Amino acid sequence: MTTERWSQATVYPDMWADPEEDPREALSDPVGEKETLWNYLKHYRLTLEMKCQGLDAEQLARRSVPPSTMSLLGLVRHMAHVEQSWFQRVLQGRDDLPGLFGKDEHQDADFDGAVADPAVVDEAWETWRREVRDADAWMETLPEDGLGATVTRHGDQIPVRDVLVHMVEEYARHVGHADLLRECIDGRVGQ
Repeated sequence: MTTERWSQATVYPDMWADPEEDPREALSDPVGEKETLWNYLKHYRLTLEMKCQGLDAEQLARRSVPPSTMSLLGLVRHMAHVEQSWFQRVLQGRDDLPGLFGKDEHQDADFDGAVADPAVVDEAWETWRREVRDADAWMETLPEDGLGATVTRHGDQIPVRDVLVHMVEEYARHVGHADLLRECIDGRVGQ
């Protein structure tokens, strides 16, 4: 099956959205290392949302290539779990929180449970947005010189900076997956 390629952009048809309509443009010109890392994180979060725009529950839950269970909905659920794990469990030391979507009991629960049900889609977005809000609230309190502070993870001391860079990397990798998943669904391509 060949899917026709298309884009919403009109001025630059190879882009997802024209620059003047791209919400990520507002994140340009950060000042300082903390703001730079945070802006990259916000940029990739917005990109994930954009890659999922306009799709119904069936399209969001559509699996990639068997035997993979990856889907756009699974990515949203996975990233909610990742946000919680790193920002709440690791950076804030809240080990008492249960893993989202049954992830503590089953490693791939976030992807396996991503089914074509509007209620599951709503829950995924609500959970992801809540975790992003909580993470951003924590970031607001982090002083610029706090990036070198360390936190404990599995007995190792790691700098806060490394956690934030990892979060950017995690989103960047999965937004790449989202690019391919979206193109397979309806041919939409772009930045």
